[in-house]
Amino acid sequence: MYTHLFTPAKIGGLELKNRMIVPAAVTRLAGSDGNTTEGFIRYHEDKAKGGWAMLITEDIPILPTCKTYACLPGLWEDGQIASHRVFTDRIHAAGSKVCAQIYHAGRLATRALNGVAPKAPSAVGSPFTPETPTELTVEEIGEIVGAFAAAARRAKEAGYDAAEIHGAHGYLIHQFLSGSTNKRSDKYGGSLRNRCRFLAEVIAAARAAVGADFPLLVRLSIVDYAPGGLTIQDSQVAARMAQEAGIDAIDCSNGTTEANYAIIPPVEAPRALYVDNAAAIKAVVDVPVIAVGRINEPALADNVLAAGKADFVAMMRASVADPELPQKAKEGREDEIIHCIGCLQGCLGQNRRLEPFTCMVRPLTGHAHEDVIAPAQSPKRVLVIGGGVAGCEAAIYAALRGHKVALWEKTDRLGGRWIAAAIPPGKAEYNSFLAWQAVMLEKYGVEVELNRTATAALAAEWKPDAIILAAGCADAVPPIPGIDGEQVVKAEDVLREKCAVGGRVVVIGGGLVGAETANYLALTRKKQVSIVEMLPRIVADGEPSPTLFLKQDLEKCHVGIYTGASVTEIGKDYVRLTQEGREITLPADTVVLAAGLRNDRTLENDLASLGVPLLLAGDASQGKNGLKNIREGFLAGINV
Repeated sequence: MYTHLFTPAKIGGLELKNRMIVPAAVTRLAGSDGNTTEGFIRYHEDKAKGGWAMLITEDIPILPTCKTYACLPGLWEDGQIASHRVFTDRIHAAGSKVCAQIYHAGRLATRALNGVAPKAPSAVGSPFTPETPTELTVEEIGEIVGAFAAAARRAKEAGYDAAEIHGAHGYLIHQFLSGSTNKRSDKYGGSLRNRCRFLAEVIAAARAAVGADFPLLVRLSIVDYAPGGLTIQDSQVAARMAQEAGIDAIDCSNGTTEANYAIIPPVEAPRALYVDNAAAIKAVVDVPVIAVGRINEPALADNVLAAGKADFVAMMRASVADPELPQKAKEGREDEIIHCIGCLQGCLGQNRRLEPFTCMVRPLTGHAHEDVIAPAQSPKRVLVIGGGVAGCEAAIYAALRGHKVALWEKTDRLGGRWIAAAIPPGKAEYNSFLAWQAVMLEKYGVEVELNRTATAALAAEWKPDAIILAAGCADAVPPIPGIDGEQVVKAEDVLREKCAVGGRVVVIGGGLVGAETANYLALTRKKQVSIVEMLPRIVADGEPSPTLFLKQDLEKCHVGIYTGASVTEIGKDYVRLTQEGREITLPADTVVLAAGLRNDRTLENDLASLGVPLLLAGDASQGKNGLKNIREGFLAGINV
């Protein structure tokens, strides 16, 4: 079926076995000294075993003072080569080629991390760093060009098959290219050709350092999607100059610091949204072009190639969600592919929080060196109570290990609150995870019983050796006069169309659930909607990029937002609230409750009395987000 996807092709003299590339993404799994670690190696090794043609590492600093994150792999000194050689040997043994992405962060390299003030083409600050950079001298520019060349040479000596020069995403080379950050009036500034000079010098120096036969790639942000940033026409010139300087392929990314959402677009953005940008570059260069941006399924990737938009496809988050995607696609096991759902919680979100890099729909990602999925030495009878995503995850991994597993769900459908989470505008891809879980439950022989309400007595009759409780939480009901009115409904019931909704709606609770429910009602059902939230802002529990799209929708639909406010009374056709000492009355035919979750430990306590090992997973322990819930289910399954 995928005739284009699995056709070999070359970058320079390097032949790749298929057209699927894993592009760079920061994992922070390397050592703080720039050396590779077992966690870093295993993360990439799983992808190599899964059939990807080439892996491109995350940002590798060319100097110890140019980093944006701690724990990046480094090639700023020869002493780091040995650990990188261990890494490349393992990747080659697993079946993939591997490319080192080398970079300098420029103005984004903070003093707090690097111990020195940042330097950049011009003294133009970033909204994301506290310090205005110092303008580089011409002499310093020459030193950085030499550092790029030295890092490329070390990459070759470390066994990498290629090196990619990072010229995108608001880092140093990009800062030279863009007129919004390059205000120089010497030979490196002013005209577009002058602004491309630094890029061309870096490529030429790297080419001289590695020789004619070692492939060099460059990653460019084709469109910045920020005021004064790069346009397609600018990047066409930059790409042609890069080719003239000796580059072997153009990796076409997008976005910059001020438009971070464009670098890693969330589920709310269209899929394969940047392929026409890649096609515009392909039209003006003779070297291979790599397309990237929400290309998360094999069929989609194959179509990009079939349409002639690019020569290769880069599928980072698809590879994070399922390192085995190429192999599964090649073997016709598409139903077993775990699809990226664009949530950004485990990848970008964890990096933003400086927490371990992972994936919501594949908890093993980033933890492969820690989490052991071993066959059960003594297979047990394991009862899983609750068929939400945490319970299903627990059942899948317990059964995969060889246990006899039964899964009881009190409703007529698996998925729990995830079903409603997939309903708001733009989130239909969330359903792919429920579809995958259903396939795996069947594959591993889990006995699923729907419409089965668990009690301690029924559980005892099944004679389990262990119980995993993943029965979730109830909706929190705040003590507001009128909260028991017939016009008060739950957000989940609204999203699943289980209740009538009037024309004027007030949503109590402006977290992610409340805001998405409001968006659904306003955008899809054309209701007049207001949100009341006690905190100073709505969606405080959301990731920045999805939240940006969500807030744009709310604004477009004129949703009223009352933050720092408390509901004091719910009447038959109104909601009364206080905000900053003022009393406000909102008309309301329907009041939607989205005020969080509360625990009921009755079943847990009853099950504990059975004397059988009991594990909790998901909201059964306390209400939390999907990332933590699925991780808990996974850990219960591999540890039961």
